[in-house]
Amino acid sequence: MKINTTLQIGEFHTNYCEDFLVVAQIATKEKLIAVLDGCTMGTESVFASMLYGKVLRKIAKQFFYEEFYNSIEIPLEGKIKAILKELFKQTNLLKNQLGLDINELLSTMILGVVDTENSRADLITIGDGLIFWDGELIEYEQNNIPDYLGYHLSENFEEWFQAQNQKLTVENFKNLSISTDGIFTFKDLRKGGRQKPETEIINFLLVDEENSQYENFLDRKIRFLKNEMNQVVTDDLAIIRLMN
Repeated sequence: MKINTTLQIGEFHTNYCEDFLVVAQIATKEKLIAVLDGCTMGTESVFASMLYGKVLRKIAKQFFYEEFYNSIEIPLEGKIKAILKELFKQTNLLKNQLGLDINELLSTMILGVVDTENSRADLITIGDGLIFWDGELIEYEQNNIPDYLGYHLSENFEEWFQAQNQKLTVENFKNLSISTDGIFTFKDLRKGGRQKPETEIINFLLVDEENSQYENFLDRKIRFLKNEMNQVVTDDLAIIRLMN
């Protein structure tokens, strides 16, 4: 299974890319994947997405070592819940240690665990974003008022998790992508230029496989869109694409 990623700062952002992505080994035949998008209106919005991303990397290592050394295996069906429960726990510790407030912890997240042997993925979206697989597309859109994870860190985890309705299982996929909502912000910024439809951009980035042999496959596509088609991503963008 090939895993390609791209992380891009949007043309309208000048200092930091507020998106982040994670691809980490969480079990012998499983990967943790995540794309995160910090809230522009939050305090130092780049911080939240990076913090969650780095905690997720730590959790993936922790789970991998537990399986490897102690033969403790969590079934794929329960792994998303176990990851999020640990994320709540570790983030709350950091929140207290660093004296963080809610506005410093606002980020959306698409989190997945992928069985790379059987091409199955369990996914959950907290806030907004896009999941695309084998011609099927789900856009989670919350009218620019995402339900950020940071709002719920002090809540009872079990009750919060049970209330989540943006969960998805994809089986036997050939082509799967998760993306922040920056994928909808490509624009032709040249005066009088022609705007490409969103479907055409999505097809080029998430369906087309030309040059997929290159490690920087998606980065090359972003450059081609900018240099050859005058289509520039204006908001930050994080994409993880998996292909069999």
